[in-house]
Amino acid sequence: MKKINTAITGVAAYVPEDKLTNEDLTKMVDTTDEWIYSRVGIKERRILKGENLGSSYMGSKAVDLLLEKTGTTTDEVEVIICATSNPDYRFPATAAVIADRSGVKNCFAYDIQAACTGFVVALQIGKAYINSGLYKKVIVVCAEKMSSMVNYQDRATCPLFGDAAAAVLLEPTYEDVGVVDTLLHTDGEGIPYLMMKAGGSAQPITYGAIDRGEHFLYQEGRTVYKYAVSNMIDVYKQIMIRNQLTNDSVNWFIPHQANARIIEAIGSRLGIAQEKIIMNIENFGNTSSATIPLCMAQWEDKFKKGDNILLTAFGAGFTWGSTYIKWAYDTKK
Repeated sequence: MKKINTAITGVAAYVPEDKLTNEDLTKMVDTTDEWIYSRVGIKERRILKGENLGSSYMGSKAVDLLLEKTGTTTDEVEVIICATSNPDYRFPATAAVIADRSGVKNCFAYDIQAACTGFVVALQIGKAYINSGLYKKVIVVCAEKMSSMVNYQDRATCPLFGDAAAAVLLEPTYEDVGVVDTLLHTDGEGIPYLMMKAGGSAQPITYGAIDRGEHFLYQEGRTVYKYAVSNMIDVYKQIMIRNQLTNDSVNWFIPHQANARIIEAIGSRLGIAQEKIIMNIENFGNTSSATIPLCMAQWEDKFKKGDNILLTAFGAGFTWGSTYIKWAYDTKK
């Protein structure tokens, strides 16, 4: 019996129209365009505006486009896995809302939460479904309304984040392509350095928590930077060794778009050619789990069948991981 591999057969993304530029932020907090760009490499980010619009709105837009691009009917989709740190509600799952918005009625839909590492985690889960033969069409969608958790009075964190969603379709193939290997890690030592302190069962929202700003994202930037660089480098090296890859044999490197300086430090220390490193953080900021598939959607027409692509992510938890993909198709021009 031939081995089943899991191929990404399509990718799509959605970003809101409204932009929040560095110049806009100078009117909100004590900062400058030069200060922001020199430290994180961001010029602008997209913000979802509109009453009662959450992550599911963007997620469904990405899924709709994915179905259209791949010629997939809503009845064919068997599973939707949504990676998000910004669910519409504590329950029901944002994936269920996305499925309903997109008219996907015959699937099982659920959320996973692995912060900025969510895409590579959800990809691994989807791969397990496909490789086992259990399902044949699985959608992984990352939908993040990051603006919902950002304190726009905090000059250290408000320039970093933007809103976006992106989705991929996973299908079985007998060809030597697809999601080849993944390495995932978690270290709870990082919990206090990157978190939302209030809003969960351990510390529900109270007037006091709101007064202290604990319903917003909290980050100790220097500590996160140090751990992100070292752990992303380590996991990149590990997956390269496991799969007998070299920098020459890797066609594309897609890191989580947390901070341009993090990406530059990783690329420099690993000796990766600049032209192989995919970056879009200047225009979109950090969109958490959506950063990697958003990059994939933008660069899709440059990927060729058989290209070796390495994904690397790092997020709250701390969680981090890397995925090796052999690209499954040439984009039709």
